[in-house]
Amino acid sequence: NGIENSSWYRDINGVIEVKIYSDKFFVVSKYDSNNKTFISTKGGRYSWDNGYYEILEFNSFDSTSVGDTVYYSNVKVNINNDSGKMIIDGIKFNKYPNKDNLSGAWLMSGIERRGEMRMRDVSRPRKTLKMLAGGRFQWIAYDTSKKGFYGTGGGTFTAVDGKYIENIEFFSRDSNTVGKSLEFDYEIKEGDWHHKGFSSKGDPKYEIWTKRKQ
Repeated sequence: NGIENSSWYRDINGVIEVKIYSDKFFVVSKYDSNNKTFISTKGGRYSWDNGYYEILEFNSFDSTSVGDTVYYSNVKVNINNDSGKMIIDGIKFNKYPNKDNLSGAWLMSGIERRGEMRMRDVSRPRKTLKMLAGGRFQWIAYDTSKKGFYGTGGGTFTAVDGKYIENIEFFSRDSNTVGKSLEFDYEIKEGDWHHKGFSSKGDPKYEIWTKRKQ
């Protein structure tokens, strides 16, 4: 569809807006890179059927819009040699190059607590979603049944030779985390993404992520 597994951005005097797309899910966020502050995020599903539209699963700015379908009458995408531009109702975004093998929408399906791996039902409404594409990442914690938004963070990442590194550019809960880099050992096991390392607070971290299908 031209935007699957891609990420896009625009920069207005240091206020950065980033869009990340998988096959059918998206997230868009805005943050101020000058004073390291998170502004807003929203996301959910998107479709090109009969025009471009989005169905919101979370919105940090306006929870009442969760569940709404937003139609855009004028969307143009121009991609040439892995660079390009997207114009949505007159607003232009530039494309990030895509060089990774982890692109897509991932749901947290397991997390280690006190030495015990605890698995999660990824179909439940309470989700932790991580979107990756074009060297950009973002995680979002939310609940579709309660229209709840519980936190997000994102920035750039690399995934090379079993090392996954996140460089944090925004974090809704703690701006002091901005500028930190977190390194994890990662591998794909039976289609799931396992990574081990330490959190931004220095706590041991072992998570399992499953590709989102629904």
